[in-house]
Amino acid sequence: MRMLMIHADYLKYDTREKTKAAEKIGKGQMKGDFKEPLVVFISFERTDEKAIDYVINSGVAEILGVADQIKPKSIVLYPYVHLLFGAKMGSASAAIEILKGMETKLSKKFKVSRTPFGYYKSFELKCKGHPLSEFSRIISPGAKEKKETIEEKAQRIPSSFIVLTLDGKEHKVNIEQIEKMKILDKYPMLKSFIYSEEVKGQPSKTPPSIDIMRKLELVDYEPASEPGMFRHYPNGALIKDLLEKWVYKIAVESMGAMKIDTPILYNWNEPDIREQAVSFQERDYRIEEPNKTLILRFAGDFGLFRMMKNTTFNYKQLPIRIYEISPSFRREKRGELTGLRRCSFFYMPDLHSFCKDLDQGKTEFELAYNKYTDLLNSMGIDYALAFRVVEKEFKNLKPMLVRVLKYAKKPAFIELLKEAKHYWICKSEHQAIDSVGGNAQLSTVQLDVEDSERYGIKYMDGDGKKKGCIIVHTSVGSIERLMYAIMETAAKAEKNPTLPLWLSPVQVRVIPLSEKYLKDAEKVMKSIERENVRVDLDDRENPVPKKIRDAERSWVPFSLVIGPEEIKSKELSVRIRKTGNIEKMKMKEFLDMIKKETADMPFEKLTVPKKLSKRPIFVPWGK
Repeated sequence: MRMLMIHADYLKYDTREKTKAAEKIGKGQMKGDFKEPLVVFISFERTDEKAIDYVINSGVAEILGVADQIKPKSIVLYPYVHLLFGAKMGSASAAIEILKGMETKLSKKFKVSRTPFGYYKSFELKCKGHPLSEFSRIISPGAKEKKETIEEKAQRIPSSFIVLTLDGKEHKVNIEQIEKMKILDKYPMLKSFIYSEEVKGQPSKTPPSIDIMRKLELVDYEPASEPGMFRHYPNGALIKDLLEKWVYKIAVESMGAMKIDTPILYNWNEPDIREQAVSFQERDYRIEEPNKTLILRFAGDFGLFRMMKNTTFNYKQLPIRIYEISPSFRREKRGELTGLRRCSFFYMPDLHSFCKDLDQGKTEFELAYNKYTDLLNSMGIDYALAFRVVEKEFKNLKPMLVRVLKYAKKPAFIELLKEAKHYWICKSEHQAIDSVGGNAQLSTVQLDVEDSERYGIKYMDGDGKKKGCIIVHTSVGSIERLMYAIMETAAKAEKNPTLPLWLSPVQVRVIPLSEKYLKDAEKVMKSIERENVRVDLDDRENPVPKKIRDAERSWVPFSLVIGPEEIKSKELSVRIRKTGNIEKMKMKEFLDMIKKETADMPFEKLTVPKKLSKRPIFVPWGK
């Protein structure tokens, strides 16, 4: 922001014509005549939008510094774009917000007027000409207000650590002496998490999931986009769709949540949006418009909270559960990006429960936590448990924490915070442990005691009064990170890594012994396909051993070679990838085995050609 301050004998102005950015004004603002004012001509720059509070406070301080010396009869704030001298002009909404903010603060000491923003005006001014009658100031965005980010606040707040076991015992943790904690020898996964999270940091070794996601033609880097943004090949898109259906099943069908959709673009100049963005370390993507700045949502709760602020509901309707899966964007640094573990663009499923009080909130916390435990177990993901708890709340929350540990059959690493570092008093973390000893948070459940008041979300209680909610924020984790955790868990297998059967893009591959048995193999494929199993047919002119190797390289769980013996005996020769064994089975027995392993899981049909001869190669082997 740039200011030119002139102590004048008088200022007269008259509005002539309004621009597209003009604010609404009354008749009294069309003209003005001021005696002995301090006239402050102000230009607003694009960078002012990043620190509006700082710009307001700094501008007021500079004006008062002059006004306290010259004692004007009034102060007139005059928006004047012609001081920019090549700098990018700020948006109209931000400029008006700054003007109003300065007007409010200055009016506590002086009579303050403001000429209308967005109008062409004629004006006449006579400068007094004394030594203090002219000043210029620049409020530099480089010196913007340093608002503490979530990460910075977390580092500042002191904390202590314990391991809470299923019997409710608390074992104090000295981070510098982890090796001496014998209790952790019983729980190697928890020990690995503590090392990577609190002691050594993430390992430098590249997780194998980065190679796996390409070799299986699931996901790949998109060089024409931002770092950390990916393309999904058909197999990857299929897994993504299945995971989204599974999360939807838990949130909507099982827990009774209502599904919504909200925009991905929001106006930076809205105070609540800006407050979240600033605390987010400005890792957002922005789109600059002539009169405003838009940001891409970064897994914030912008749309939902604004929706709930305008929603009428009462205590009898609580808890209210709202589900949304939203495209989210986070500007990451190159060194932080590691395959699907950390992306710049991802799909985030969020479930929020709006509760009457803390007791109801704890019930919702436990329900969501157990559901997410079930989900991760169903995918065979290796994980450790962690909680961040405000220390003074721990005693009250401990019985609930012990119950969820017993449900998961795992102990937990708990950080006890001396004070709240954000809106929640308790946050859970299911932490995936990858094959190189790194960790990544998957699901989280957060007990929020502040945001209802902050965003004006209130319900009507039985006494007729509006009251704030307890909000339980939950997410199973981004879809991309779930894919990463699934691949990393598979990579730990000593031999023949496999994906969970319900997520395997191709569940069964049928291989004819020769061209002579192609039609018989096709009949087998169709019989299996009718039972909602993803099956394909290797009809290429390749030797059978090569076809089997290709099925193994593609992690196909079951391969069936169809030849004269299988036709005659009406039994299938089932090659099981996980064990490496070949077993004889009747068709019904084979299908029953698949149905049992995929029971209650979502299903999608094959999204690539059933015959391999018709199928394109998206990622050549070895690349």
